[in-house]
Amino acid sequence: MSIELIVLDVDGTMTDSHITYSEHGDEIKSFNVKDGLAISSWRRLGKQVAIITGRSSKIVARRAKELHIEHFYQGIDNKKEVLESLLEKLDLTMENVAAIGDDLNDLPMLKAAQISFVPRDASAYVDKIATVVLSKRGGDGAVREMIEYLIVKEGLEKKYLELWE
Repeated sequence: MSIELIVLDVDGTMTDSHITYSEHGDEIKSFNVKDGLAISSWRRLGKQVAIITGRSSKIVARRAKELHIEHFYQGIDNKKEVLESLLEKLDLTMENVAAIGDDLNDLPMLKAAQISFVPRDASAYVDKIATVVLSKRGGDGAVREMIEYLIVKEGLEKKYLELWE
């Protein structure tokens, strides 16, 4: 079975897990542009992307919109339950899923996915169940590393590179 859907946690995977507040109470997050390019490339290969995150943030909603991620869920306590519902809607199974997360609230989703990834700086408890512990830290290209791992595994390198020729 091929991987058709990647599921992304946000804080600690797409970001460095820091949450900064301005003196006016505005939340500030930083996203890695290299992750964004890889996410867009994955989509251009005809694959699906979902964000399932425990926190709610206008900044994350904006990033999801910029990257044209249509399956976007925030403020989620049970990520696995949301993923199962999404798979039913997309007519896919867990065998078609690769997921990335970094902390305890990601455990059930990561255990259920066909392939699970964690950034280098993930919780040690999450490391233990991951298929792949990435060399990159969260927010520092971990999502890009995951996608490029999948591109090689799925035999999509030629198509991936042709997107940019």
